Parts: sequence; structure tokens; C-alpha cells
Amino acid sequence: MPIYGYRCSTCGHQFEIQQRMSDEPLKVCPECQGKLTKVLYPTGVIFKGSGFYTTDYKATAKAESGNGSSPKPEAKTEPKAPESRPESKSDSSD
Repeated sequence: MPIYGYRCSTCGHQFEIQQRMSDEPLKVCPECQGKLTKVLYPTGVIFKGSGFYTTDYKATAKAESGNGSSPKPEAKTEPKAPESRPESKSDSSD
């Protein structure tokens, strides 16, 4: 079961509670009977797979591995579109 965080907009009381996903969200603060709002927590996202560049993740993975040295930031470059060149007509001499 997921853990949801709530904050009271009246008294500022903040707490977490374990609820089923099918349960209705809490609306009343247990401390002051004020209005509750859900607190959203940031999550870490790692994009892996064939649709992502390997340089997007490797620099972070090296830094988290705890190798003692700080990795140099890698410059991210976007793939360049192929340049369109006018086709040159070759003169054929007989």
C-alpha cells in the first residue's frame, strides 16, 4: 500500500498515512479540522533503453558509484541533421 503525505492549509500540520489506492483522500485535518491537501514528493527517474542516449545516464551512474573522484561533466550534444547539399552535375567527357 502506498504512503501519502498530507498538509493542513490552516495549521500547517504535516503527516503521512498508509492508504489503499482505492481509498478516498483525506479532507479534514486530525489536529484542527482544517482543509488538507496532498503533498507531492519528487521521485528519481532514470531513462534506460534504446530510445535514450547512453551519455544521459552514465555520468550520473559514475558519480553515484562512489569512486572517490568527481567525474568531469560531459557536454551533451544533440544529433545534427544531415546537411542537404546540392547535387553537382559531373561533366562527362568523351
